[in-house]
Amino acid sequence: MSSIDSAAILGALSPACAARLAQLECFPEIESTNAYLMARPAPAVGMHRVAIAGHQTAGRGRGEKRWLSAPGSSLCLSIAHTFRERPGNLSALTLAVGVAAVRALRDTGIDDVMLKWPNDIVACEGKLGGMLAESHRTSAATASVVVGIGINLDLPPAILESVDSEWAHAPVDLKNVLGRTVALEPLTAVVIEHIVDALLMFEKHGLHAFVKTWNECDWLRGRDITVQQHGGSISGTAFGIDRDGALLVQAATATARIISGSILVNGAGSP
Repeated sequence: MSSIDSAAILGALSPACAARLAQLECFPEIESTNAYLMARPAPAVGMHRVAIAGHQTAGRGRGEKRWLSAPGSSLCLSIAHTFRERPGNLSALTLAVGVAAVRALRDTGIDDVMLKWPNDIVACEGKLGGMLAESHRTSAATASVVVGIGINLDLPPAILESVDSEWAHAPVDLKNVLGRTVALEPLTAVVIEHIVDALLMFEKHGLHAFVKTWNECDWLRGRDITVQQHGGSISGTAFGIDRDGALLVQAATATARIISGSILVNGAGSP
């Protein structure tokens, strides 16, 4: 397994971003970068801890779903951040990180990248990656979070063919989307830059600063979907998120605001 060049990542960061890093750690293999940072002390206000892995053996997605990868096949990155003041809508942070991921990938050369509510990155109608934001430590005034992101770089056929999705026929990776191999270190630096910017922007302006861009990147928009929730299911047409980050679904008789649930795209999924 090739090692991750931390010096190359640091060298590709802007001076302002590099100055905010309290620590950057790289691991050939780890159970979970998010779990690792959740177990570490929270960084000081305005500073960040970063953990990067070549492979996660117990990577997690939303709702404790497993994040499947193989050694050297994905970018596995987590960032710990402490807000100076506790944001009012902290649960919507994942959506802001999604916008940061889109901007980073577009800087890498992927124009047709979109977001599926609440935490999936989409390209070529397949899942390219995902995000996970977790509260680290909180008090009445402040909050620390750990934000994780996984992006498929070059998945082996065994994973590409084995993942069963409720909304896409198969996952995709950057090698197939771009037709070339993407170097890990430059991509990692771009992703760190955009996520750090998003964290600072979210602290100042909340989700409001990201809603317009998120809706422009909304992969679900205009699709007929079914939302499965504990109390039943809702079917209708998705049409973006509101200012609080809820998914809007035009059902038969009214507009539904979806805060949580499992999304099935009607007519999609594995054949």
